[in-house]
Amino acid sequence: MGVKGKMDKRRLFIVVVILIVVAGVLSYVAINNSSNSNLNGKIGVGVSIGPEVEWVNAVGGDKVHVTLMVPEGSDPHTYEPLPNQLTQVSNAKMYVEIGSPLEFETNYMDKIKSANPNMLIVNASEGIQLIPNAAENESTTMDPHDWVDPKNAMIMVNNIYNGLVQVDPADKDYFQKNRDIYMAQLKQLDENTTKILKDKNGTDILVYHPAFGYYAKDYNLTQVGAMLNDEEPSPQRIAMMVNIAKQNNITVLYNEPQYDPKFMQSIASQVGGQVLTVNDLDEHYIQNMINVANAFAKA
Repeated sequence: MGVKGKMDKRRLFIVVVILIVVAGVLSYVAINNSSNSNLNGKIGVGVSIGPEVEWVNAVGGDKVHVTLMVPEGSDPHTYEPLPNQLTQVSNAKMYVEIGSPLEFETNYMDKIKSANPNMLIVNASEGIQLIPNAAENESTTMDPHDWVDPKNAMIMVNNIYNGLVQVDPADKDYFQKNRDIYMAQLKQLDENTTKILKDKNGTDILVYHPAFGYYAKDYNLTQVGAMLNDEEPSPQRIAMMVNIAKQNNITVLYNEPQYDPKFMQSIASQVGGQVLTVNDLDEHYIQNMINVANAFAKA
């Protein structure tokens, strides 16, 4: 091969290397621009669980873009955030943590914060009195599921409002108007729930995952949980639940969509009962909580 041929090959090699480098740079820029452009000038807000999606959108309106970390059907006690979710959060101005001892947050909030150190962290549970965790049967642990109670939701929504005003004070009046409208809806939800459950004072609610402790406390129900320590119930635990159901004439049992219904179906089959679905993580908070009230009214 002549000198010219060798030079041509060398030039071709250099051109290929340059093209690869340029392509990589353009790809990196495109990904970052795409991530930023998806916000369309809106305030990026990260949230942990479904109910917060409705809350942030209700107050923030068309000024916000919400990123949900624990998707529908997943368990916030065991879920691990994906790399692309952390990338989305890295562009957010604010993150709304539930703020109770929810495992997703106790395990991963440090990682979320490190993805965006300048992001405002709003503790939605600030101002809420936490109660002992019936699921753990230990007075030293607190129940993380405070969001299921509409009265607590009002406090959480106001905390979200305060956070949005902090990151975007120019739109305070807009946020305040939206907050007040949604607060009225939450108040109506509370009143409707009281009416729906008015004849259920002290009624036992047998649920698989005991996520309704705050709800039961405020609406005078008694929660009984089949799951203990966030673990699948043993045969002995199932037998205990069957005995409790028989002793208390419980024929309606409740399961959540993120859990296998086979355990509650097993109990129901032994007491001649039925299993209904209730959800503490639905993104459509107000409508979902009305559905929950109607389901518990059948107990």
